[in-house]
Amino acid sequence: MKKELGIGVLVGLIANAIGLFITAQILGNGDDFTTVIKAAYTEGFLGKLISLGAVLNLIAFFVFIKKRQDYRARGVLLITVFIAVFTFVIKLF
Repeated sequence: MKKELGIGVLVGLIANAIGLFITAQILGNGDDFTTVIKAAYTEGFLGKLISLGAVLNLIAFFVFIKKRQDYRARGVLLITVFIAVFTFVIKLF
């Protein structure tokens, strides 16, 4: 059970990282990834960029649900909630 939850958490983190990279490349107008992240931080929309990156977690979640791998889906959901709280905290400060 813990192993399955850990796999879901890992898949959620990887999916979010890939989604963040893809979002930064699309919205970055050809700039380098680190440049886009720094600009997003200074302009105050880093939280929105991270949230857009979390869209890939939806795909992973529904794939795990369809395969009846509920604990892996819980791990992905746990990371998605963590990212939502993280972006909320970034928005406050």
